[in-house]
Amino acid sequence: MFQTFQETARPEQGPPRLARLREELAREELDGFIVPRADAHQGEYVAPRDDRLAWLTGFTGSAGFCVALSDEAGVFVDSRYRVQVKAQVADVFTPVDWPETSLADWIATKLPEGGRIGIDPWLFSVDQLRGLEAKLESHGFIRTDNLVDRIWPDQPAPPQGAVFAQPLELTGEAHGDKIDRLAQDLKAPTCVITLPDSIAWLLNIRGSDIPRNPVPHGFALLNEDGTVELFIDDSKLEGLGDHLGPKVKVLPPEGFLAAVATLGGRVQIDPASCPVAVADALATAKIVEAPDPCLLPKARKTEAELDGARAAHLRDGAAMVRFLAWLDRQPPESLTEIDVVTALEAERRATDALRDISFETIAGAGPNGAIVHYRVTEATDRRVGAGELLLVDSGGQYVDGTTDITRTIAMGDVGEEECANFTRVLKGMIALSRLRFPAGLAGRDIDALARAALWEEGLDYGHGTGHGVGAYLSVHEGPARIARTGTVPLEPGMILSNEPGFYREGAYGIRIENLIAVEAAAALPGQTVARMLRFETLTWVPIDRRLVVPALLTQAERDWLDAYHDEVLARIGPLVEGADADWLAAACAPL
Repeated sequence: MFQTFQETARPEQGPPRLARLREELAREELDGFIVPRADAHQGEYVAPRDDRLAWLTGFTGSAGFCVALSDEAGVFVDSRYRVQVKAQVADVFTPVDWPETSLADWIATKLPEGGRIGIDPWLFSVDQLRGLEAKLESHGFIRTDNLVDRIWPDQPAPPQGAVFAQPLELTGEAHGDKIDRLAQDLKAPTCVITLPDSIAWLLNIRGSDIPRNPVPHGFALLNEDGTVELFIDDSKLEGLGDHLGPKVKVLPPEGFLAAVATLGGRVQIDPASCPVAVADALATAKIVEAPDPCLLPKARKTEAELDGARAAHLRDGAAMVRFLAWLDRQPPESLTEIDVVTALEAERRATDALRDISFETIAGAGPNGAIVHYRVTEATDRRVGAGELLLVDSGGQYVDGTTDITRTIAMGDVGEEECANFTRVLKGMIALSRLRFPAGLAGRDIDALARAALWEEGLDYGHGTGHGVGAYLSVHEGPARIARTGTVPLEPGMILSNEPGFYREGAYGIRIENLIAVEAAAALPGQTVARMLRFETLTWVPIDRRLVVPALLTQAERDWLDAYHDEVLARIGPLVEGADADWLAAACAPL
């Protein structure tokens, strides 16, 4: 299996590790040290070697940081992880609600003026450090080597995953053409790129340096003359042949910082992702700040990438249907959460096309469903009880696409409250699925539509409604998102998730998620808006009708749900057989 169920960190490991870190603070005459969940490439996901936050604190969420002071250690987590962090960290750590409490504000209340805070300059972007320094002018941020690495005796080695080519028929554009296209729009003669998925997309390569994400570690310089200098261990490229071609020069990664230091004149960086260490090395250059040039082109999928996503979702949808049919056939209370995860991965593996899962499968029964990014382990594994909700959020990495789907399933008869709130979540998901909107709107302009039915009852959820998704790349991809923070206009070709939810801590969780692609909407008679957009649904898997309260749906919402299930049956029906086909037909019956 791809997924394992061992505990990767335990609360009792935290206190002695924090004590050793404080010894290093005293040795360096520092008042604190910041440990972010980040690596030198500034992507969202990190390799085991770089998972310093989990090693130090026990917290295994995908975002957050720790500020270790001599007498206190704050662990900053967003709303997705506030239940999880309580169970994962020892009482020597103080959970801090972030971003409600900013890092700068917390430090200001804990350290007097003149406080010295250590940072690893590879693990902070230019924007991050700039924001801290602007708010804490009287404090000093001291660049140092990583103090956690000093005390981590069995730290894993740097990843050395093989790199392979992504075929042109799946990318829709040769990497040489991408290089030429982006080079024409640079704001400076040379642009620094550190994000792993940007480099993978630009060069039509994939890798295996980060679990669940088919990307290689490396750094790149994109030049206005249409060439790229790729700093990567060439042993990773042994199976790549002549794919990179004459436009790409391969250089050893240990020479990257020295090469950057020799750059003069104007050099483009993205302050949101460029590590401080790289900006510091550009001491003799004139830095030009602009977004990573790969971000928007990568988000605007080609027709080949969209076709790949459609094919991957049909394959994945059939695997999900086989899994859901199997789930319904199991005797009450006969399964644990690990059984659920194992069975679902087995169905995806049976496609003979699965390269990896796209993230650790979330299978939360009853109260565990309220932990938004719950990961079952041998220690937390829970029997799925009769009358409970089971939340399953999962996805697959296929060579033609990345999938991400959540279904909440009734395990027998559940309560009226759960059904009513499930229906309110469904109303939000349908609202976005049916939406037509003017071109130029961003995710923040439509996020409220997914929450309106919950807001009417004084309810909400603490995560965004949707994130971008890559084309056999990261399951979380920027820059567009459907959230209050989503400021990038939505454009045709972007693939996003549509996943409203609701969570009752200690009781249950609900989330319903499809992937959707932005597309042009046909003009209507009398339309006065110049250009309208809509969403194409990519995910075709039944939604549990046993949890739907029909009286809470409008006629238009009922019609959408029935039409969706008709389409699921038409698309997935030919891909399943026997008892699974019978189950699908029943699951797709009109409301």
